Amino acid sequence: MSSIITAKNVCMDFKIGDGSVVHALKGINLEIQPNKLSVLRGRSGSGKTTLINILGALDRPSSGEVFFLKKENDITKLSDPQRDKLRRIDMAFVFQSVALISTMTAFENVEFALRLTNLPYKERIERAKQSLVQVGLEKRMHHRPGEMSGGEQQRVAIARAISHSPKIIFADEPTAELDSPTAFAVMKLFKDLVEQNELTIVMTTHDTSMMDAADIVYTLEDGVIGDVTVNGTEE
Repeated sequence: MSSIITAKNVCMDFKIGDGSVVHALKGINLEIQPNKLSVLRGRSGSGKTTLINILGALDRPSSGEVFFLKKENDITKLSDPQRDKLRRIDMAFVFQSVALISTMTAFENVEFALRLTNLPYKERIERAKQSLVQVGLEKRMHHRPGEMSGGEQQRVAIARAISHSPKIIFADEPTAELDSPTAFAVMKLFKDLVEQNELTIVMTTHDTSMMDAADIVYTLEDGVIGDVTVNGTEE
C-alpha cells in the first residue's frame, strides 16, 4: 500500500533564550498509510505536536523531507502560497481548542469555512448540512457554540474539517479537554469517518485509553519514534 505521507530524516531544532538549541525531532522516519487512523502518542515535550505540524505543512523542519501523495512532491520545498493551497484543498485540521466563532451557529461556522474553497453558494449550503448530519448534529446545527456541550463543539469542528472533502485530517489532542465518554465518542466518530469516507486521520494524544481505536500507534519520546503498534501488535 502506498503511503499518503512519508517523512524522511525529519529534524526540528529550536533556539532558546540562552542561545542553546533544543532538538525537538531527531531524524524522524515514518509512513502514514491512507484510509487509516494513525496516532502519535507521547508525553508533553515528546515532539508529537511538532511532528504533526510539520506533516500538515504548518511548519517547516530544520532538515529532512516530507512527501505528500507522490514521492517527488516534497512539501518542505513548496512556497508559502503553495503550502497554503495544499492545506486549503487537500488537508484539514482539528485542534484541542475548537476555534469556533462564538457568534455563529454550528451551520454558519461550517459554511463560513467553506467560503475559502470558492464553492458555489448552493453547494456550500448542502455540504455544510451534510457534514453536520454525518457527525450527528442535524438537530443542533442552528445552535451557537455557547449553547452546546464540549463534545458537540468538537463535532462541529470535525464537521468543518470534513466539509471540503480533504484527503487527510490532522487532529492535535482533540480529546484532551473532554470527559472519557465524550472522548470515546469522538474516537468512534473518527473511526467511522475513516471507514465510511475513506479518510486518513493523524492525531496526537497522551491518553493511553485512546489507543485501542487506532489502526497504527507511533510512540514518541524525546523526539524519536520508539515503538510502533499496528492493530495491537508491536513491530
